[in-house]
Amino acid sequence: MLRSCKVYSLLGLAFLICALLSCGSRHDSDEYFVFVAANLQVPYWQTAGAGFSKAATQMKVRTDYLGPNSYDAKAERDAIGQAVQQKATGILLAVTDPALLKDAIDKAIAAGIPVITMDSDAPASKRLFFIGTNNYQVGVSGGHRLAQELKGKGNVVVFTMPDQHNMQDRLRGYRDALASTGIKITRVVDIQGDPRIAFDTTTQIIGKEKDQVDAFVCLEAQSGKEVAGVLNSYKITGKVVMAMDTDPETLDWINKGGIAATIAQKPYTMAFVGMQMLDNLYHHKPAALNTDWSKDSFAPIPSFVDTGSALIDKSNVDSFLQAKQSATGGQR
Repeated sequence: MLRSCKVYSLLGLAFLICALLSCGSRHDSDEYFVFVAANLQVPYWQTAGAGFSKAATQMKVRTDYLGPNSYDAKAERDAIGQAVQQKATGILLAVTDPALLKDAIDKAIAAGIPVITMDSDAPASKRLFFIGTNNYQVGVSGGHRLAQELKGKGNVVVFTMPDQHNMQDRLRGYRDALASTGIKITRVVDIQGDPRIAFDTTTQIIGKEKDQVDAFVCLEAQSGKEVAGVLNSYKITGKVVMAMDTDPETLDWINKGGIAATIAQKPYTMAFVGMQMLDNLYHHKPAALNTDWSKDSFAPIPSFVDTGSALIDKSNVDSFLQAKQSATGGQR
């Protein structure tokens, strides 16, 4: 009888421990997380989606991967509204137009749904915090490499999307890094999310201004490969191309010498960590979602999570590709 009591006591203790630890899982069927990406067709966002999915699979929670098939801020706003209507547990958002998306973000917060921004921020909104790259430092790193490539002098054309905060910071970093050199940014082109603008503009430049431009700086993922392709087609040599992110074609142009270097962000890590932090917010909700935690020295959440970046050139592109293959299973 005493032995039976001991067995039941041990079973009771095991049950209590299991309850406290949720038997290895503290997740339930009510959890439903949504990742709203900027452009579902771009490899950068597909890599981010793989990170989001991996974290969700580990937690065994439901998710959706929403967003437009081109850079379309209005469609992205509609995707946020869809997530709110479906009573998402949390939203991870890649911001394209912070002004246009502000109201949609604030409505989600008002509905009790935590919103975390990634890659590009919407600081004027009520989003809880931002996960991404120190984009100013990206620009500084790129500027230093560009100065090295140009040996301190030359004229530069920049391709960007100036409404996005991340690209504003990158351009500021480039300008600061080049300030003490003889390198001048002579033109800034808004590609409006359309790589054809980079293609057409580069074609026009080499037709009329070939000797007046020494380098092309691409602050977003799509234009680097377009610039390299145009220069190659017209057999133009001696121009420096600095790219952004790790689109497969961008990496291929690095191997072929058409792009000097690119700066790799960590979209997989951003989305993986974003999913984990959304889950934590579900289980440990702050007292209020609409508090400005950035001004609170004892805030339960950060203001900014820096996931880091790295410069990729011919010396390390192969090792980068091997690491990506391992992390994503070959997903582009």
